[in-house]
Parts: sequence; structure tokens; C-alpha cells
Amino acid sequence: MDCYAVGDHAEFAKTVSEYDVYGFAGIVGDFYGVHVNEEYAKTTRFEKRIAQGALSVGFLATVMGTMAAKAPNPGAVSHRYDITFTAPVYIGDTVTARLDLADKDEPRNTCIFTATVTNQKGVVVASGKTYLKVL
Repeated sequence: MDCYAVGDHAEFAKTVSEYDVYGFAGIVGDFYGVHVNEEYAKTTRFEKRIAQGALSVGFLATVMGTMAAKAPNPGAVSHRYDITFTAPVYIGDTVTARLDLADKDEPRNTCIFTATVTNQKGVVVASGKTYLKVL
């Protein structure tokens, strides 16, 4: 695990489009009205459509792949995600998913990252920890 140092970080930013929400819905089957039905979404506390929470986790997984690529053969894999959703992501929001290496569990060959997803206003929309298992 010498290829990782506490403080290492990476991030990925993307503007969430309608295509992202519908494509993700098609892949995972999450067609809940608050995601795909504008009229239904107007009746919710969000007042308009929001992206699936798991889509934000997917952006964190993109960053995890960047971190996993630093491992020597045979590599590393995502091991665990402990994420809490704290604010909605609306279609048109630009989100930044970021991982910061907070700790290393050497006996278990595991890197523990602080995970955050923020929108263009700096509002944290998801946060928690992710775990990378170095093989």
C-alpha cells in the first residue's frame, strides 16, 4: 500500500443532464416519478425532478476507479460505500465528487477515503466514507 499516502485525493466533475437521469433509470430500473415525471415531482418537496441518489454514488465510483488505478498489479477494488444524501441534485446541477485518503488499514490492505459530492453552489449533496481494498 506504499502507492497511497494519507492526503491523496482525486475528483470528478460533471453537469447532470436529463440524459444522465434517464440513462441511469434505464440501467438500474429506478423510474420513480421524482426522477422522471416533472408533474409528479412538482407535488413533492423538491418541486422539480431530481437525480437518483445512487447516481452521485456512481460519480464517487468514478473517482474510486482513478484511485484504484494507482495500485500495482493485481490492482484494487471498491470494497464499501457508506454515503448519506444531504441535499437533492437537480437536472442541470454541476456536481463534483471528491475522495480524500483519510486513513490506511494496513493489516486489511484497505484505504479509507472521506467522500463528498458538492454542487456548483458548494452545497454538500452526499458525503461519507468509501473503502478501497488493495489486492
